[in-house]
Amino acid sequence: MAKKFAALRAQLSPQSQIRAEAKAQAMLAEMPLNELRQARGLSQKMLAEVLHVQQPAIAKMEKRTDMYISTLRSHIEAMGGQLEVVARFPDGTVKISNFSDLGGTAA
Repeated sequence: MAKKFAALRAQLSPQSQIRAEAKAQAMLAEMPLNELRQARGLSQKMLAEVLHVQQPAIAKMEKRTDMYISTLRSHIEAMGGQLEVVARFPDGTVKISNFSDLGGTAA
């Protein structure tokens, strides 16, 4: 008989539970657009309706490896998020502000 995941997790040591949670959070912090959309509980069709495009356009966009920042911003905003462009250097991070007015929204 199959065991529930919660029961298996409860059997782990506290240290293992902490490591597993940290790994899960790290995986959730970085994901492709299609997984992000699914994690937000949206279908391609639902997102297409918000963006006023056809569903195949969403499928195509999610497979792209290169796109305009304005396109990515509108995709993220349609999911209820906010896009920030951040440059990371060994001595710190800098939020790039050039893109704050794209799409008519201010960051």
